[in-house]
Amino acid sequence: MSLINKIFCAIVLLLSLSIHSQDLTDKEIESLQTSIDASLSSAQNSINNHQYFKAKQYLDLALEDANTIDNKKSLGLVYSKLGKVNYVLEAPNEAIKMLIKASELQRFAKDDINIAETYKTLGDVYMYNKEYVKALDYYISAETYFKQEDLHNYETESVLKKGKALLAKGDIRKAIGVFEKAIDMAKQYQLDKISSAALFSLAEAQLKQGANVKDALKNATNGFQIAKENNFSDILNEGYLILSNLYEKDNNLKLSNLYLKAHMKLSDSLLQVKRAYITFGQNQFLIANQTEFQNQGKANLEEEAKTNNTFDQLTTILSIALITILSLLTLSLYKNNNIRLKSNNILHKKNSELIVAMEKAELASRTKANFLSTVTHELRTPLYAVTGLTNMLLDEDPKPEQVQHLKSLKFSGDYLLTFINDILQINKIEANKVDIEPEVFNLRKKIANVISALNNSALDNNIKLHLEYDEELPLNYNADQLKISQILINLIGNSIKFTKDGDIWVRTKKINEKNGVYNILFEVEDNGIGISKEKQEHMFESFSQGSIQINRKYGGTGLGLSIVKGLIDILKGKIYLKSELGKGTTFFFELPMKYTEEVIKEKDVNYFKDVAEVELNNVKILVVEDNKINQMITKKILNKMKLNCEVVDNGEAAVDKVKNNVYDVVLMDIHMPGISGIEATKLIRAFNKDLTIFALTAVTIEDKMKEFDDAGFTDIISKPFKQEDFEKKLFEALITNQNA
Repeated sequence: MSLINKIFCAIVLLLSLSIHSQDLTDKEIESLQTSIDASLSSAQNSINNHQYFKAKQYLDLALEDANTIDNKKSLGLVYSKLGKVNYVLEAPNEAIKMLIKASELQRFAKDDINIAETYKTLGDVYMYNKEYVKALDYYISAETYFKQEDLHNYETESVLKKGKALLAKGDIRKAIGVFEKAIDMAKQYQLDKISSAALFSLAEAQLKQGANVKDALKNATNGFQIAKENNFSDILNEGYLILSNLYEKDNNLKLSNLYLKAHMKLSDSLLQVKRAYITFGQNQFLIANQTEFQNQGKANLEEEAKTNNTFDQLTTILSIALITILSLLTLSLYKNNNIRLKSNNILHKKNSELIVAMEKAELASRTKANFLSTVTHELRTPLYAVTGLTNMLLDEDPKPEQVQHLKSLKFSGDYLLTFINDILQINKIEANKVDIEPEVFNLRKKIANVISALNNSALDNNIKLHLEYDEELPLNYNADQLKISQILINLIGNSIKFTKDGDIWVRTKKINEKNGVYNILFEVEDNGIGISKEKQEHMFESFSQGSIQINRKYGGTGLGLSIVKGLIDILKGKIYLKSELGKGTTFFFELPMKYTEEVIKEKDVNYFKDVAEVELNNVKILVVEDNKINQMITKKILNKMKLNCEVVDNGEAAVDKVKNNVYDVVLMDIHMPGISGIEATKLIRAFNKDLTIFALTAVTIEDKMKEFDDAGFTDIISKPFKQEDFEKKLFEALITNQNA
């Protein structure tokens, strides 16, 4: 075969590889996937046997096959293992490139288990590079993913590594807390190796903190015993050094020197073993490649010997020219490819860092939500006592000089509850947890009811409220009337607060209508103190008010308008204002609302107005509440309603009571010692499906609604509750039970 023919064949082969058929059959794809799995398995076996260069060969084969079928999950796994091998072979920069590429592919493939392992390895590499902040970020991400997948052994290892990163960057106090958590988890899941390492790390952190040396020695000794019993060489190596430092601190130089020698001996031994593995693998790799090269050279010489040595001059010139062109093209492609790879690696790295930052932000958001939920529960529980006791005292004919004090106390309790509810509402709006709940209602009547409810407050400030309803507007709509009421209550209430001896106008106007959807303009105008130009731009921000002086004089949290803006955005509307100092303010907001011809069903409200309908003496109510003050308040409220009750202070007792007695209603607290109210309700529902069980709780209802429904609660009463709402729900339940 002539040289030109050979070159031509080579070009054709290269072209055929570059445009490799993408139309693989299912059988071919399955065969390639089997080959990938086999190569990955062989690579893992080689890694386990410390044959890292051999592992790289298997991984290169798997990478080629995975690229052929474009399997993102397999590609991610291959790059992850290549990153790990490069890390072991002390090539951290190459390892980072591989691992970042792996994490991107695994995110695309939603391979959460393997992305967790990739993040953990990235943390190890950054620890090796002494980039402790980045290492910490990746360990936290790994811990989160392992926790999601219930892989507790890997989760515990990530917690331990997180502690080591904190310790390395100097945050000793946090590191100690994390090590203690790792020890608890290791004991729980019986992970001796992690338990041993965590005890040593805790001792090291206590030493750096300057804590009691005896405590640190106790932890290190416990870790040493576990490592010694299980022959954990790498843990022992680290432990010997920590024990040496501790005994030096304790002025026991003999033991310090003994452990230091043990550390140096074991460290040298481990290092020699590692070098032996790497050197042996490298030699095997080079020998194999050299043998292959020599065999190939021998074959080429034999073939060349058989070929005619005389070539035409023209053929030689053409061959040289073609080779030169191909070489230049190859060099150009190589340079371009290097530039592209370098740019891609930078982008991949930055993208990975951004994703980790996003995950940290999401974690912070979840932590904030959990914190708010916990804090509001803790605030609502004593508020239940404050509002309940105040209402009782007001109903028990207090002395005339005490009435004003009790009313002030009631006002303060109501104000604090409103503030808590406003914070929760803002939090839900920011977290996009507010759902639209449309229902049919009469808009004119709804606005009139809001004005009527606020009229007493207006009269206190000598204000007249006026309603102007556009005659072109229909009355009935299918929309979220509760949110519209909230918007109007906030805006009208705001105008009442900042107006004295004046008027407030509430107007509705039709903007346009299309396919039964009306765009309606609402106006709330007052002639109060007005708002300055510079303050108008920030009026819809949280905690924003006109000035400190206004806050001191008129009170309020500054959350009302922020809530209004959030609700209007959810309803796909818009809000704006016009104001002038000393001349008043007008708030405008536009909302799309769907007209309906559906008939509105009036709801009958009849609770405890005719107690003859219920045989109160026969009603049996069980109150499940662990707080003694709340027990007393709930019992007094029920007694005032001429109802008797029994009280128990835990979930187990409640289940036993319901098993052995007949009750009409159970009022179940949620947070109690022993089993919770939710667990108690589930147990009751196993043998009694029909009993009325109310969740009497201070938790945020919207966040727990599904959990309450799944447990089997009939309804939920939020503490602190309005007494009329409590009476209404209780009465309706008793009437339903009697009629059943």
